[in-house]
Amino acid sequence: MTAPADDSHQPWVERCDPRARAWADDAVRKVVADANRSADTHLHAFPLPAEWGIDLYLKDESVHPTGSLKHRLARSLFLYALANGWIDEHTTVVEASSGSTAVSEAYFARLLGLDFVAVMPRKTSPEKIALIERYGGTCRFVDIPVEMYAEAERLAAQPGYHYMDQFTYAERATDWRGNNNIAESVFEQMAMERHPVPEWIVVGAGTGGTSATIGRYLRYRRHHTRLAVVDPENSAFFPGWATGAADYATGMPSRIEGIGRPRMEPSFVPSVIDLMIPVPDAASIAAMRHLNAVTGLCAGGSTGTNLWGVWHLVARMLREGRRGSVVTLICDGGERYRHSYYDDAWVAAKGLDPAPYTAAIERFLATGEWAPPPVEPRG
Repeated sequence: MTAPADDSHQPWVERCDPRARAWADDAVRKVVADANRSADTHLHAFPLPAEWGIDLYLKDESVHPTGSLKHRLARSLFLYALANGWIDEHTTVVEASSGSTAVSEAYFARLLGLDFVAVMPRKTSPEKIALIERYGGTCRFVDIPVEMYAEAERLAAQPGYHYMDQFTYAERATDWRGNNNIAESVFEQMAMERHPVPEWIVVGAGTGGTSATIGRYLRYRRHHTRLAVVDPENSAFFPGWATGAADYATGMPSRIEGIGRPRMEPSFVPSVIDLMIPVPDAASIAAMRHLNAVTGLCAGGSTGTNLWGVWHLVARMLREGRRGSVVTLICDGGERYRHSYYDDAWVAAKGLDPAPYTAAIERFLATGEWAPPPVEPRG
């Protein structure tokens, strides 16, 4: 009988831990099973005048288990970290977030039995903070929003911690070619509509991951659809995109939670965007509230930002005599903003007046005439 080969002299380094691999395998199964338990998100039709020949659809991401578009991102980030071997059963997960991503990541951390710490601005809505804590997460606050990156990195430098870093990995954690990403889902749901390939898809940018996924998918599938990205006040994305300055920074926080950043984020991919539209914060609030009044759908401020961009583009299609469809997102539910965007006293205290923008939307839908209040120059 031949003796087993002796590998002791080989210059190998083996780091196979069967127990750790088994835990990671089961963790991936749990995350994928969570997605498998959920049906796709709804695609609502918004009532537009029939004679326009234009159809508007709103993909309702608020129906995810954690109530926002960020549920998709958090799932992708966890799967990416698991596939890369960055987290194990003893890891404490850390994230820098203005709210919704942290809510969704806290949910997945609890699903896997992991501790979770969210680093966020102190002014984050109390509703979001309560949700993070309900899922077992811990919130750590910074007074200056741009400091949350450094604080998250500092925390994650401890042994046994991992910084999920949505702002870096959002654009690569999701498979933009398909695999039930948001773009593929939109086109599957649009297949039976009279204009199945949209003229425009309109989204905001927080990390930039959603716009990167959709923009890449449109090119990969060779659709004629154009991608418009809307941007609130104080955000660096619009001026950075317009000037080509990859390091553009405003250093100022966005008042529209979930979108707008004080700096150009690593996951923001300008080259896949066809048009960017700066949106006044008062217009975001007006459009959000108008949606609720007309349809009963209660959404957050970022959805209002999307809709203000939509009205610009629908008006443009009318002027050009174009028929077709436009798709945008309901990013999260309005119940998180009862004490802010839906509170007249809060809105007034911020120096915002939605009334002129509401009037412009109502006049447009009644007459087809688009005459929004002038937009002040942005730095």
